[in-house]
Amino acid sequence: MKIGKTNKLRIVRSTDNGYYLEDSENNEVLLPNAYITDEMKMDDEIEVFVYKDSEDRFVATTEKPYVYLEEFAWLQVKEVNDFGAFIDWGLQKDLLVPFAEQNEKMKEGNWYLIFLLEDGETERLIGSAKVNEFVFFDEIDVEQGDEVDLLLYDMTDLGMNAIVNNLYRGLIFKSDIHKDIQSGERTKGYVKQVREDGKIDLVLEPLGYKNTIDKNCEVILAAINENNGTLNLSDKTAPEEVSKILGISKKAFKKGLGKLYKDKQVEITPEGIKLLNK
Repeated sequence: MKIGKTNKLRIVRSTDNGYYLEDSENNEVLLPNAYITDEMKMDDEIEVFVYKDSEDRFVATTEKPYVYLEEFAWLQVKEVNDFGAFIDWGLQKDLLVPFAEQNEKMKEGNWYLIFLLEDGETERLIGSAKVNEFVFFDEIDVEQGDEVDLLLYDMTDLGMNAIVNNLYRGLIFKSDIHKDIQSGERTKGYVKQVREDGKIDLVLEPLGYKNTIDKNCEVILAAINENNGTLNLSDKTAPEEVSKILGISKKAFKKGLGKLYKDKQVEITPEGIKLLNK
């Protein structure tokens, strides 16, 4: 039975307080009445999340948290008191981020990047905002061009920071951002380069001429189709307008448009772009 994780456990007995669930090693945990449904019956195997309740007892729930053990999530502070900050993580009992795990004193209502860990002394699940302690800066197992999973957080003057594959830190430079992105968003990205300090430069579009061109073509065609076969854009359109409408740079737009024209998929008119055979 793993705390902080989803466990598949068997219903073995019923009490006034709920069902007791058992794992393959005969460890038991209570599923309180609040989470029991009419469909559940003895010997059923059900998936539950295991953690410690407000009375420091191991307990199971069918609720799904926003973050699991040794993972990052973008979470909101519900309350701050003498013990620390209490975070909404999707369960009835809020998640504590002790003051020792905060980079600066957290404020009620604000959102933060949080890592979920188990306190070695209490076996309680707690959160930490000390990102650098839980990411790797050596033995980086990604390389240029790889597609990666990103959790975006904290836009700075340089660009948007991101957690890469739940393991590393990366940055999307502002010059490489051509669409609206928000802290807390999960998306796909691509490794631009792995730096000597172990940080990763990222982009949101595939690297390589062919992949990039094909992606840009898809974006342009989708916009044309959504606009009844025409699009009021041209190579004279301002870069800001292209980025606003398509979410790609002016340079990417021109390359994609050139390929579509060469492949005879679109016609370029004084009014803009027209889809052929529409």
